[in-house]
Amino acid sequence: MNNFTINIQPTNKPAIVKFETNKFLTRHDNYEFNNVDEASKSPIAQQLFFLPFVKTVYIAQNFIAIEKYDIVEWEDVQQEVAGQIEKFLNEDGVVIKEEKAEKQKNVPVTVYAESTPNPGVMKFAANKKLVLKTVEFKNIDEAKDSPLAQQLFHFPFVKAVFIDANYVSIHKFDMAGWEEITVELREFITNYLQEGKEVLKEEAVAPQQTEADSHPANPEVSQEIKDLDDTSKQVVAILEEYIKPAVASDGGNILFDSYNSESKTVKVILQGACSGCPSSTLTLKSGIETMLRDMLRGKVDYVEAVNG
Repeated sequence: MNNFTINIQPTNKPAIVKFETNKFLTRHDNYEFNNVDEASKSPIAQQLFFLPFVKTVYIAQNFIAIEKYDIVEWEDVQQEVAGQIEKFLNEDGVVIKEEKAEKQKNVPVTVYAESTPNPGVMKFAANKKLVLKTVEFKNIDEAKDSPLAQQLFHFPFVKAVFIDANYVSIHKFDMAGWEEITVELREFITNYLQEGKEVLKEEAVAPQQTEADSHPANPEVSQEIKDLDDTSKQVVAILEEYIKPAVASDGGNILFDSYNSESKTVKVILQGACSGCPSSTLTLKSGIETMLRDMLRGKVDYVEAVNG
């Protein structure tokens, strides 16, 4: 069994629903099929077209989106469709029939460098999704499950590597300035991705992942969140909705660690550009702590980072 799981996601178009998977379906290409004949290279799309309400099937990196005809409502059929997709994938069904010639071609990827609030960290963002889970590595031994991170640690100035969604944040040693190494790193990451090499091994588990590190495509973690107390769940929800998008734009991440109801203290883990950033203390106190105090009055007074 492949242990695929499906997460149903509505879109801004009522006729289209996304069925997100916890693993990549296709690494680099996107596909659109309008009928069963067009779907000849995709057995899963062909199977879906046997459902009379399926109008169009879209397949991207980690999801299958389906546009329906008006003969049914999604709330009536989406669970059945999700179950059908999950069963197909877990029985080793083929998503896309790859031709040998296609496997040899370079992948069109663009990578650009962005500075972060942390002067020791640079963010390298790609126009493709790289991973489905957040990972951080402090040394080459920790990076055994990430071929890309292992390669990056061969550069003597690389201190730590953080990978999320569509970017890589690199923490450097002081021996080199960004003006000397940014172009070299950007070109290396670009070439690595264009060659279609693996970023993170499929069986890898994210280091430092806490029980509250939720991701829509990771139902096992979501299940663990259900075991948290009500205030902790509220804290996680606020971090996910208001804080994470902001810190991700700066090349970092924040994870819930714990909540103490007696001291009214929330402890968090900082990753990527946020870890060791000179402004992280100010951000915690004037930003995150203030927000949690205001939104959870009487329940939260302090926010601390367990790793700085």
